[in-house]
Amino acid sequence: MTFKCIAGSMLALLVAANTCVAQQLQPVAEQAQSIYNYHETFGPLFYAKNGNEYRAASGEPGPKYWQNRADYRIDARLNDQTNEITGTEVLTYTNNSPQTLGFLWLNLDQNLYRQDSRGSAIIPITGSRNGGRGQVFDAGHKIKSVKLADSGQELKYIINDTRMQVFLPKQVTAGGGQVKLKIDFSFISPDYGSDRSGILQTKNGKVFAIAQWYPRMCVYDDVTGWNVLPYTGPGEFYLEYGDFDLNITAPANHIVMASGELLNPEEVYTVQQQQRWKQAAESDKTVLIRSSGEVTDASSRPAGKTELTWKYKIKNARDASWASSASFIVDAAKINLPSGKKCLAISAYPRESTGNDSWGRSTEYVKRSVEMNSSKWFEYPYPAATAVAGSVGGMEYPGIVFCSYKSRKAALWDVHDHEFGHTWFPMIVGSNERLYGWMDEGFTTFINDLTTAEFNNGEYAPKQPVNMQRVSMTRPDLETILSQPANLRESNTGTLLYFKPAMGLHLLRDQILGKERFDFAFKTYIERWAFKHPTPDDFFRTMENACGESLQWFWRGWFINNWRLDVAVRDVKYLDNNPANGLLVTLDNLEKMAMPVILDIKFKSGKTDRVKLPVEIWERNASFIYRHMSTEEVESVTYDPDKVMPDHNSRNNVWQK
Repeated sequence: MTFKCIAGSMLALLVAANTCVAQQLQPVAEQAQSIYNYHETFGPLFYAKNGNEYRAASGEPGPKYWQNRADYRIDARLNDQTNEITGTEVLTYTNNSPQTLGFLWLNLDQNLYRQDSRGSAIIPITGSRNGGRGQVFDAGHKIKSVKLADSGQELKYIINDTRMQVFLPKQVTAGGGQVKLKIDFSFISPDYGSDRSGILQTKNGKVFAIAQWYPRMCVYDDVTGWNVLPYTGPGEFYLEYGDFDLNITAPANHIVMASGELLNPEEVYTVQQQQRWKQAAESDKTVLIRSSGEVTDASSRPAGKTELTWKYKIKNARDASWASSASFIVDAAKINLPSGKKCLAISAYPRESTGNDSWGRSTEYVKRSVEMNSSKWFEYPYPAATAVAGSVGGMEYPGIVFCSYKSRKAALWDVHDHEFGHTWFPMIVGSNERLYGWMDEGFTTFINDLTTAEFNNGEYAPKQPVNMQRVSMTRPDLETILSQPANLRESNTGTLLYFKPAMGLHLLRDQILGKERFDFAFKTYIERWAFKHPTPDDFFRTMENACGESLQWFWRGWFINNWRLDVAVRDVKYLDNNPANGLLVTLDNLEKMAMPVILDIKFKSGKTDRVKLPVEIWERNASFIYRHMSTEEVESVTYDPDKVMPDHNSRNNVWQK
C-alpha cells in the first residue's frame, strides 16, 4: 500500500512524509562519554530458536514445511445504484498441516466499517486514514448462510468483529484433508474504505474499487496456529494461496477489471475491441481498447443486454479484487517476461485522468515496472497486470492495483511502481502483513529505488543522493521496525514500515555487503519463499547464509532496536611525532550502533586517501586507533565523507589541522 498516496524513490518518500529533517546537532566534547557496549552489539544467541523440520537454521523451508490452501469460486453481482455487492462463494480448504481441524476461521474485513467495530472505536478524534472516515451506512458483511457445499448441511458459525468462526460436523483430517463450504454473503461498499477500496463519482459514472469483499480464509501456520488478529486498519493482510474463479455480473454499460485473465472477451467486448486486444498482446506500444470518445458511445458496449457477466481466473494467488465502471477508458500493451510467457499491461481510467502527463502513460509505467523486477528478482507470475484509476491513493492486490485518478507525472510512476512492486512482497513472498508490515512495504520501497533509477534512464530518479546524516531514522519517539503495525503511532508508520527498512537494505547492499553479494542473497530469499509464508527470522537467516556473513549486529541495531550511530574522529597524531612515519587516527563509537567506517584523509599536497575499515573494529572496542601509512603532513580526516552512514551527529566527524 502507498503511505499517504506516496510511493517510489526514497528521496520523494522522505520529503513527502516529512521524515527527512535537519538534526539539531549539539557540540560534543572532545572525549564525549560513550554508551557503546560491544558485548551487547556483537553478543551471541541472537536467534531465540534453533532451526527445525519446518524452518531450517539456514533460513530456508525445512524438509517438512507445510502450508494450507484455499481455492475460491465466487459469483458476484454489482448493483451500481445501491452500491451493494451480493455473492456466493464456494471455498475449498485443504488442510496440509499435521493437525486435524474441527473449526475454521475466516476474515470478514467489511465489518471494519461498522460503527461498533474495534477499528472504528480506536480512530482518534483527529482522524485517520484507517476506517471509513465517519461514514454512516448499513456497513459490514451480511452472511446469509454457511453450508457444506456437497451436502447443503447448514453449519453453525459465530461472527466476532472482523472474524467468523465456522464449526464443522467432522474434523478436516491432517496431511491433505479437504472441506468445501458454500457461503452466501452481501455488503454495501463504503465510499471510502481505509484508502484500500471505495467509490469515485465521475462525470460518466461511478468507479467501484472492490477489495476485501468476500469471506477470506485466515492462515493456519506452524508459527502461531490460527492467525486471527482482527482487522482494525493499520495492519494489512495474511492470506493463504489458491486458485480463484470469478464470475462478476455488472450493468452492461460497465467494464469490469479483475485479478488474472479475462476468460470471455468475446461476450463482454465488441468485435472491434477484441481485435484491439489481439493487437495490444503483440505491441510494445500502448494500444487503445476503448477511447475517451467511446465512453459515451453506446456502441462501445455489446448491445441487447442489461447485464454482462465477466469471467476471470487467477492461479496460485493469495487474494483477488476487481473494479467496475461505465466511465473506463482502457488501453494495454505487451509485457516482455524472461521466459517468453504472454502477459498484458492494462490500464483503466476515467476521462478526468487522460493526458500524456497522467494516465495516458499508465500502461507504459506498468509494463516497465513489471519487466524490470521480473528480470532482476523473480518472474511476474500472472497473465495480466492491471492498473485502475479511482479514489484509492494506492493499493495492491494480485494482478491488479488501485491508484489515484489525480496522480500525474513522477507521482503516477511512483505509485504504479510501488503497488506493482508489491507483486514480489507480499504477493509472491507471502509474509504476514498484519504483524510485519515492513517485510512488504519496506522491501517494496527498496526495490522501487532501483527501478526508478533505471526507468527511462532515470527520468524520475532523485537529482541528489539521500544524505543519510540528515535522515531522521532513530528519533527517540520512534518505535522499532519489528513493532506490530497496529502498535505504531500513525505518524511513525511511514518511517518504520517503509523508509527505515528500505534504508537498511540500501546500507546492506551499498556499504556492508556490496551489490553482487546482496543481490544474490536477496534473490535467494525470494526464490526460497515464493508462494510461502516467511517470518523475520527466515529472512535474517537466509541473508546471512547466502551472503556468508553474520549480520546479527546489524539486525540488532537497525531492526530489533532503535539504536543510533555516532562515530567521532577524536584525534590525529603522527607516529613518533614525525609525518614521515605515518598517522594514528583515534575513532570513538559514542552510541550503541556499529557500522563499517569510511575515512577521507587529506594531505597538505592535496592528495586524498580513501580508507574503509570493517565493522569488526568495533567488535571489542569503543575506541579504535587506526594506523595509516603515509609520509606527509595531514590537513584533515573526515568520517563518512559521502554521508552514506546514518550518523546522527556530524559535528564530530571532521578533524582539521
